[in-house]
Amino acid sequence: MLSSRAVARRGLRVRNSLRKYSLAASRRTPRSSATVAAAAVRKIRVLSYSTEQILKLRDSKIDLSKQKVLYDSNNEKDNCGVGLIANLKSKPSRHVVDVADEMLIRMAHRGGCGCDPASGDGAGMLFGMPDSFMRIKAKELFGADLPELGKYAVANVFFPPGSDTKPILGDCKEIVQRLAKERGLNVLGWRPVPVDNSMLGKDPLNSEPITEQLFVTVGKNEKDRRAFEQDLFLVRKMAENEVTEMLGPESGFYVNSLTTTHITYKGQLTPEQVSQYYLDIKDPDFISHLALVHSRFSTNTFPSWERAQPIRMMCHNGEINTLRGNKNWMFSRGGIMESKDFGDDTSHLLPATSDHMSDSGNFDSVLELLTKASNRSLPEAVMMMIPEAWQDNDNLSESKKYFYEYNSCVMEPWDGPAMVAFTDERYIGATLDRNGLRPSRYYVTKDDHVMLSSEIGVCPEIPDSEIDVKHRLEPGKMFLVDFETQRLVPDDEIKEQIASLQPYGDWVKNNMIDLETWVAATAQPREPMDFSVTNRKLNLFGYSSEKLEMLLLPMAVGGKEPLGSMGNDAALAVLSEYPRQVNDYFKQLFAQVTNPPIDPIREEIVMSLVCPVGPEGNLLDDANETHCQRLVIKHPVLSLEQMATLKDNEYRGANGKGFKTAVIDATFPVDSGVDGMLAALERICDEAAEAIQGQPGVKGVEGIVISDKFAGPDRMALPSLIAVGAVHHHLIGTKQRPKAAIFAEVGDCKEVHDFATIFGYGCDGVCPYMAYEAICKMNSDGMIEAMAKREFTDDDLMTNYRKAAAKGLLKVMSKMGVSTLQSYKGAQVFEAVGLAEEVVDRCFAGTTTRIQGTDFEGIYRDLERFHEDAFPRHSQEDSILVRSDGQFHWRDGGEAHLNTPGGMVNLQVAARTNSREAFKEFTRLTNEQNQKVTLRGQLKFKFNPANAVPLEEVEPASEIVKRFATGAMSLGSISQEAHETLAVAMNSLGGRSNTGEGGEDPLRFIDNRRSSIKQVASGRFGVTSHYLANSDQIQIKMAQGAKPGEGGELPGFKVSKYIAKNRHTTPGVGLISPPPHHDIYSIEDLAQLIHDLKCAQPHGEVSTKLVSEVGVGVVAAGVAKALSDHILVSGHDGGTGAAAWTGVKGCGLPWELGLAETQQTLVLNGLRDRVKLQTDGQLKTGRDVAIACLLGAEEYGFATAPLITMGCIMMRKCHLNTCPVGIATQDEELRRKFTGQPEHVVNYMFMVAEEVREIMAKLGYRKIEEMIGQTQHLEVNRKGQHYKSRGLDLSPLLTPASELNPSAGVYNMTTQDHGLDKAIDNKLIEKAKDALESQTPVFIEEVCENIDRTLGTMLSYEVSKRYGEEGLPDDTINVKLKGHAGQSFAFTLAKGITIHVEGDANDYTGKGLSGGKISVAPSQGVVDAGFQAENHVVVGNVCLYGATSGKAFFRGKAGERFCVRNSGALAVVEGVGDHGCEYMTGGTMVCLGETGRNFAAGMSGGIAYIYDPNGKFPARCNMGLVGLETIATEAEKEEVFGFIQQHVAATGSAVGQKMLENWDEVSKDFVKVMPHDYKQVLEDRAKEQEAAA
Repeated sequence: MLSSRAVARRGLRVRNSLRKYSLAASRRTPRSSATVAAAAVRKIRVLSYSTEQILKLRDSKIDLSKQKVLYDSNNEKDNCGVGLIANLKSKPSRHVVDVADEMLIRMAHRGGCGCDPASGDGAGMLFGMPDSFMRIKAKELFGADLPELGKYAVANVFFPPGSDTKPILGDCKEIVQRLAKERGLNVLGWRPVPVDNSMLGKDPLNSEPITEQLFVTVGKNEKDRRAFEQDLFLVRKMAENEVTEMLGPESGFYVNSLTTTHITYKGQLTPEQVSQYYLDIKDPDFISHLALVHSRFSTNTFPSWERAQPIRMMCHNGEINTLRGNKNWMFSRGGIMESKDFGDDTSHLLPATSDHMSDSGNFDSVLELLTKASNRSLPEAVMMMIPEAWQDNDNLSESKKYFYEYNSCVMEPWDGPAMVAFTDERYIGATLDRNGLRPSRYYVTKDDHVMLSSEIGVCPEIPDSEIDVKHRLEPGKMFLVDFETQRLVPDDEIKEQIASLQPYGDWVKNNMIDLETWVAATAQPREPMDFSVTNRKLNLFGYSSEKLEMLLLPMAVGGKEPLGSMGNDAALAVLSEYPRQVNDYFKQLFAQVTNPPIDPIREEIVMSLVCPVGPEGNLLDDANETHCQRLVIKHPVLSLEQMATLKDNEYRGANGKGFKTAVIDATFPVDSGVDGMLAALERICDEAAEAIQGQPGVKGVEGIVISDKFAGPDRMALPSLIAVGAVHHHLIGTKQRPKAAIFAEVGDCKEVHDFATIFGYGCDGVCPYMAYEAICKMNSDGMIEAMAKREFTDDDLMTNYRKAAAKGLLKVMSKMGVSTLQSYKGAQVFEAVGLAEEVVDRCFAGTTTRIQGTDFEGIYRDLERFHEDAFPRHSQEDSILVRSDGQFHWRDGGEAHLNTPGGMVNLQVAARTNSREAFKEFTRLTNEQNQKVTLRGQLKFKFNPANAVPLEEVEPASEIVKRFATGAMSLGSISQEAHETLAVAMNSLGGRSNTGEGGEDPLRFIDNRRSSIKQVASGRFGVTSHYLANSDQIQIKMAQGAKPGEGGELPGFKVSKYIAKNRHTTPGVGLISPPPHHDIYSIEDLAQLIHDLKCAQPHGEVSTKLVSEVGVGVVAAGVAKALSDHILVSGHDGGTGAAAWTGVKGCGLPWELGLAETQQTLVLNGLRDRVKLQTDGQLKTGRDVAIACLLGAEEYGFATAPLITMGCIMMRKCHLNTCPVGIATQDEELRRKFTGQPEHVVNYMFMVAEEVREIMAKLGYRKIEEMIGQTQHLEVNRKGQHYKSRGLDLSPLLTPASELNPSAGVYNMTTQDHGLDKAIDNKLIEKAKDALESQTPVFIEEVCENIDRTLGTMLSYEVSKRYGEEGLPDDTINVKLKGHAGQSFAFTLAKGITIHVEGDANDYTGKGLSGGKISVAPSQGVVDAGFQAENHVVVGNVCLYGATSGKAFFRGKAGERFCVRNSGALAVVEGVGDHGCEYMTGGTMVCLGETGRNFAAGMSGGIAYIYDPNGKFPARCNMGLVGLETIATEAEKEEVFGFIQQHVAATGSAVGQKMLENWDEVSKDFVKVMPHDYKQVLEDRAKEQEAAA
């Protein structure tokens, strides 16, 4: 018989399996439980057509479903180019079709292709129904005259490949036809779509579907167009469900479109192939009045035909970061959704989301549901799903704010960077996410056409003289064409119109319940705290003295999280021999490459923690006031008073609104074992469901409170994350989750990571009562006053603690690019590392857990140990101490750390004396710690003596060390002496050192202090043409191992004159390094940056630095397709960078996981031989290197160990400038204590290499190349495993990648083709030959197009290599261009080059400007025809990002993020978008027009002058670091006058000329933006000069 525990577990697994399947399946029809179970079994047998079937069709014929691998197709990402064209008068023409085709082709560089250039990632076009064409075809095929437009529909349908020779084709058609006839529709017949597949590559050809068109008319029962559209919608959904039941969820059957309004042609094609493949598009009779186009860039080479876009109503450039939560919420809403139009048939439309669709597919599906099953218009539905930043936005009207607030009660935002283009019968339009993180420009022509696309210049045949409007889509705004009114409707107008449809303001004010107001009306005086058993409870809930002193105390005193540095070298939770909280198993995901993180401090205007909670209404119901009868929580970390109110009071107001909670005990008896814990988990789920359901005659509650306050000597508490996650998923499964809020009153939530996880798994509010008690006890004991040197009240401390928690939570959200807590809740943006599937499936369904690990029994044993620490069985002591377990700093007898005093001493002895004996002792100690701390410590080599080779036959250490590199530690974070020591050491080895993100002294370029690797990070410090030209490898820092997803900060006391000179900044002024989101919005933007850097150094490598997380392999595949030459996968545990402990401890994964996944995915995709693969993260020994090599790396990075050889003693004070050994400091006294020598590093590296050689010899390898990726030589070492680690399954790491694709290379064997031979710069270099060779001035004229990307950069490389930092005399090379400059025009343009564009330019114009001069203006002829440039956008987003010197003049407006991180250039422009001059550290910016919001956020240097005659600017300026002044002196007035003079001379600006003519008056309307610190430094400098004089 099975034990009760086994029965309980089996029941949990079965129930959760069925629940997971119901979440994932796309069925709608009610079925019996037996049918569901059978479907679940059938689902297991069905292979994913889009990935596995294509793999089968490869020569290798590998079935991935039978392999244990880390690659998961669910982690696939994609970005793209999007465009639309429409005729405002709805006049169809070939012109629209031809322009759409051209537009798509000209964005080909925004798409991607795999190993085979004929195999695209996906492209497509959606056209307004080509009525005349379809009438011809209907007559030819069916002899039928189609009724009027709107009363017939044509579907474009994919059928499974090869189905034309099988009954399956007829079966699928019969299903569609039968369902159509059941709805009373008239089926005319099927038309095979003519195609030409001769140009297709192998993969798309092997998976090519059969494409046919179905013609349907409205039938005998006359219906209006909306009713007909609803019938078509229902037929399609039911057909999809039925075919899914028959063939599986990804069978290859897919309805591209079935509507009266449009038809979609798409596929796994390149942009050029779409019109070549679909012959219809080239037919002269094929005409349309609108088109959407889409070019896809997928992160792998397994894109499918059906995942290409456009989809049914939209196409999408972006990424939905909160997708898991959005899908869960939409599934759960199925229990309360019913459409008045569809009635009982609503069930056939649900669930609207599916795990078998991409994020774009899910978004499209919900958008379609909202517009066809409710009375919402398309613009209204889009506003609901992608709301603009409405909280605290003074630029929004009250009516719009109330609309958004009301709809926040109806649905959470689909959050993430997004540009969505959409259409239906009345509208075509587009919207941009709230932060403007996707480019979008549009033209309106004089002949009534509108064109919007990801960049301008995609319709070059349309002359500027025919263009009436040039503009951009702004953050949160909507571009909308209304065919009914035949015009482009302004954003404000359409949104005001929609916001005025209902009395949203009255509804919100009369119905929403504000928790703070409720508390104020009901709160009782707080009971005095009893601290007699506080220490026991602290031990019970996993506190330690370290967490109290290092986390809670600084949060309570300073209102922010404390910082740590030198990475995280403590044991993973699953390996720890100490009890650990369940939260510790979860690692925060973060944005890298495919979407950008957000800066939660400088861009807080787009972020919000405010959430409505409690019962939702019927999503498909008409708007009414009951939707907003919800509780508003402004801060999710609840106070004691707020929790008391929720527990002890019932709110009942007018209109029946109310709020009542049920308290659920989350404790269970001590000694009841794991069965008791599981029974408690079942009980709280059932009690929650019952409380929400209510009893006959008794209304259910609106919220539940999961409380562990009964925990004590006789009762243990369920871990809060387990309890909340289980209840949340149980209520999703029962479709009750939207009916009530979940609150937690728990003792184990204490730090930011705890809050992030519990909210990420569905909690609506948490009261960390033990954290409050701990803080108050520390205050009562005098501990806080002693450390802070001042007194605090308990209330002050708890308020500060909540403030710190809020800031920390915003930072965690921002790392994933999530703006609102409402979207973040339940989004599950974590990976579980070392947690068994039984736990994840039960409590965290949908979360990735790849290596198994601790099960429920292990969790229970940790709870037992916590309880024993709190209430020892064999102790009668009245008082007890809080444990100190050494999680943050090594302590004898505490948590295991990789870096130990003994290990460091032996390493330093070995390095300084070249002692092999000391090195062996170091490796012995390190290997011992590895077994307790890291995943590689759980592995061992499989040596076969028969295969061993003599050591002398193994390649020498002198060759192996050439594969070594030191980590990216910036000049500034470490001292000049330490930085140069590393460079000299690595140069003498033939290895590579890395500059880090702080630039490098140009004097080092000519000697052995030169770093081979030049890093380019988000701060762009010191990045110039000269800097890049003097590199062997340029490394793009996408993330940092110690703090992935975050930026950084160099405090002013570390910015010495030397540091400031190399960073092109001001001494003494602190520097902010933003998160990487300014020119790396997406994979295609990274591809652009790679291209930029390759042009800046054509003979070097471009490397991309990633950090290990789930899905890093598919990201790396995208990076390889983006033409990176080299990829670094960093582990989570290294890094000198300072960061909040939440980031250090809670984010990123071990490099072993990331490296193995990357190797497998690159080989699987046939991309591995294109790139070199490197890893780093606490590599210390030859054993570490050998394991990294076997897992797939061919190069190896070291950071901590070389620092230790130079004297580092791991004080972890790098950010304080107090390093006692002179390494991580700029203090001159401390720097004198530096004793490191290059020889110490060299000795260490050679000893590591010799150890590698010994292992190679035992394994039988003579060269490193032979050993790369040979994981068959590794196996799991079971020795020493304990009750948590014994559940680990590391087999997914150890599957040899070569087995997944035997025909592919497993290490780098070839080079990327960057296409530089096609660059326009080759012409410029040839024409500038005299200037380059003899400095003879030259004048060049050329035509430029949007495909001429990074124009001027290769020319600048030639200047920098010849003439260094000084460049050429001004205007030596003078270039005049006509047309549309492509992306990154004039990137790092060198001094002596001047380029003028007569036309317009795209994103990143002038990025990294390095002394050159650029100008962009319309032609005089266009201006004479009435074009007022100052009202139009002439350059794109992120212009002059990281500019260091030079001048730029733009006649017209610029987009978002103008002059970000400018440190020395002069820029004059006639208007800018949001976030202008963000993080600026130097230079001058003059704006002759209006700015957007959040100007000067993070601006610490330089000066901006803004023309502000109407006084609007102060409200748009971020005043955090700057003050606003006037032009105060005549000298300054004359200087600004001179800037505008130069602008007029360069561009012919009419606005500038008018200002010059009336300068005395106009100058009074300029506002001077002056950073406080910069002003202080300038004043101090002036005083010093006066004193010296």
